[in-house]
Amino acid sequence: MQTEGVAHGPATLFLHTGATNLVRPSVGAWVMYGLGTENRNLPGFITINAPPTKGGPRNYSNAFLPTHFQGTTIGRAGQPMKNAKIEHLVNKTMSREMQRRQFELLQALNREQKKAAAQDERLDAVIDSFELAFRMQTHAPAVMDLSKESKQTLEMYGIGEKPTDDFGRQCLLARRFAEADVRYIQISYSDLKATPKWDQHSNLKEHAKHALATDKPVAALIADLKQRGLLEDTLVWWGGEFGRTPFAQGRDGRDHNPKGFSIWLAGGGVKSGHVHGETDEFGYKAVKDKVHMHDLHATILHLLGLNHERLTYRYAGRDFRLTDIAGNVVKEVIA
Repeated sequence: MQTEGVAHGPATLFLHTGATNLVRPSVGAWVMYGLGTENRNLPGFITINAPPTKGGPRNYSNAFLPTHFQGTTIGRAGQPMKNAKIEHLVNKTMSREMQRRQFELLQALNREQKKAAAQDERLDAVIDSFELAFRMQTHAPAVMDLSKESKQTLEMYGIGEKPTDDFGRQCLLARRFAEADVRYIQISYSDLKATPKWDQHSNLKEHAKHALATDKPVAALIADLKQRGLLEDTLVWWGGEFGRTPFAQGRDGRDHNPKGFSIWLAGGGVKSGHVHGETDEFGYKAVKDKVHMHDLHATILHLLGLNHERLTYRYAGRDFRLTDIAGNVVKEVIA
């Protein structure tokens, strides 16, 4: 892999939006725009443990796409996942019947206003979001209730073990939302520190701790999806915004390196066990079968049944797309 930018902010934005300068829709928003959702009771795009920095909300934003394509957040970086929830989902001050009556009144007012603003997409988004939020009160808590899972499944994800409990909950939630037909799900191994978890400029040994926290839950997610028959039509995309240098920074650190790094894909129509591309002998930069981030985005959209050159949205006088004016589908990785 190769990408743009050598700092976390621009590179993370490129990972999630395909751009570093203008405010662009995130991959999840583009996928929602292109495919929609088959679940009327849950958001089509969910982001779990989203970090507030390094791009923050722009990493799951709809930008200039219609508002209802934005990601819905669950939990936030720095908060234990066992306490994570969808904010403002439950109203403890009103009965269910009172909430229904209030909801119906608001929607009647919205529909009346809609008559005078028939082309206002923002009002459509408000109406849609109110209806979804009302249905979510019944359906979302059940999906997020991990107590329904077997002891064996919880142990498989490392839930209950200190190193893996937090990220294990993220991965298990992702499987449950995929099982409930949520279209696009993001999970982030992130925190609130100025130097992110994987950003070891001076203490590379910390990676052992982070690998321990993530390896078991991720392996469990793939195995769980496979045994439930979900991996065939679920594409798992795993990686970061760039790699690290093969040479030391300071005493025992590594600096940012956008010239050669790895991501992996699983399920969803990709070849199993296939390795694509090579770096030089030092592991510094890609030299064979280079894949730019635009190429990865084009390939992901292709695997989801979308042509990245035709998935466009007209804004500010021109057509925009996730891959801008670049991107090639990497056909060699497709089964």
